[in-house]
Amino acid sequence: MNLIPQVVRRGVLQLLGPLVQLLVRMHVRPNTITTVGTLLVIASALAFAAGRAHSGGFLLLLSGVFDMLDGRVARDGGARTTFGAFYDSTLDRVGESALFTGIAVYFLQGGVPRERLTLAVVLCCVALASSLLVSYARARAEGLGLECNVGIAQRAERVLLLGAPTVFFGAGNNGALLFWIVAVLALATVVTVVQRVVHVARSAAGPSVVRPARSRETLPGHAPAWQSRKGH
Repeated sequence: MNLIPQVVRRGVLQLLGPLVQLLVRMHVRPNTITTVGTLLVIASALAFAAGRAHSGGFLLLLSGVFDMLDGRVARDGGARTTFGAFYDSTLDRVGESALFTGIAVYFLQGGVPRERLTLAVVLCCVALASSLLVSYARARAEGLGLECNVGIAQRAERVLLLGAPTVFFGAGNNGALLFWIVAVLALATVVTVVQRVVHVARSAAGPSVVRPARSRETLPGHAPAWQSRKGH
C-alpha cells in the first residue's frame, strides 16, 4: 500500500510528459537534472534551518519535480547508464541527510519549546535513519535479485508529506506543525522499513526465487541502470 495512489503517480507523470520531451530535445543530461534537484533540496534544508518553512516547503516540492524528471529523461532519451543510477541514488541520500539536519537545526535554534526539544531532535534522527534504511532495504533486495518497492512512505510520499503542509502553513505555532510532521514521517518510515523486511522475507521463502550468481559486494548496489534509475 502507498499513500499516493498509483493512478495519481501516473497522472503526474503524464502531465510532465511534454516537459520531458522538451528536455530530451534540448539534450539536457539526466545527471544535470539530478544535480539541480539535489541543490534545491539543500536550499530547502537551509531555508528550514533559517526558520523559513514556507520557502523550505516550496523548494522541497520543486525538487520532487526534478526527482521525477531525471529518470524519465534518462529513459525517453536513451541515456540510462550505470553511473547515472548510482549518482541519482547517492545524491538522493545527500538531500535527505541535509533536509533532516536542517530541520533539526531549526528545532535547536528555538523552533520548538524547550520541553519538546530533545524529542524533536530524536525524531529527526529517527526519520533520517529510517529514510536511509528504506532505500538501503530496496537496494540490498535488488542486489539479491528480489523486487522491493513496497511501503507506505517511499520517497515521493516523504517529500509530499513534508513539503505540502509547510508551503501553506509554515512550521506552525511554536513549530508544532513541523514537529508533528517529522513525528509522522519517523513513524511512517519505520513502518516502511518493517514492510520491506517482511516483503523480502516472504519473497526469499518462495520456491520461485532465483538469486543471481555474484560475488559479495562491500556495499550493496542498486539494480542495473537499464532496469531502474531510482532506488527508493
